[in-house]
Amino acid sequence: MKQLVLYVHGKGGSSAESDHYIPLFPQCEVRGIEYHASTPWEAGREIHDSVEKLKSGYDGIILIANSIGAFFSMNAGITDMISKSYFISPVVDMERLILNMMNMQNVSEEELMEKGVIPSAYGDDLSWEYLSYVRSHPLKWNVCTEILYGENDALTSYETIRTFAEEHHAGLTVMKNGEHWFHTEEQMRFLDQWIKQN
Repeated sequence: MKQLVLYVHGKGGSSAESDHYIPLFPQCEVRGIEYHASTPWEAGREIHDSVEKLKSGYDGIILIANSIGAFFSMNAGITDMISKSYFISPVVDMERLILNMMNMQNVSEEELMEKGVIPSAYGDDLSWEYLSYVRSHPLKWNVCTEILYGENDALTSYETIRTFAEEHHAGLTVMKNGEHWFHTEEQMRFLDQWIKQN
């Protein structure tokens, strides 16, 4: 039986992005997971159900997850079904990210709790339910993990990603002048080399 490589896209992405990884894993089947939810509890359930359905046909599953796709995957309860993971620009501290957005919009916790949902200038609504969920569901991730991080990532600080990597014994590779979104020719070459070396 083969190994399965599963790709989980980030916000605005799609499962079709998994095609990029086919040449990098010639001995494996590569598939993308399409999820539609935007909350960790719903997206996590979609990802969990997909992995559960697919796992029986393979010796092991390698996960490649991008940005918030990594966060959703870590909330999916799939640790025991994954043999290795590659995280690209992962969101690893959603509470801090939400608090930063609130701070930029001058929204207090009291105000958010009172209103429930407050529209954000950055495209995602601020939600008390989402913040509460994140606080009551700390990430549990016990999978051999390699992380690729862009030096100029505007969503996650280097200190945050380094702390996560240390706490989870994950490998951390930093691309100088890299961004959160790996998409240029140079960035994708770096990403491909990173996967080949790890």
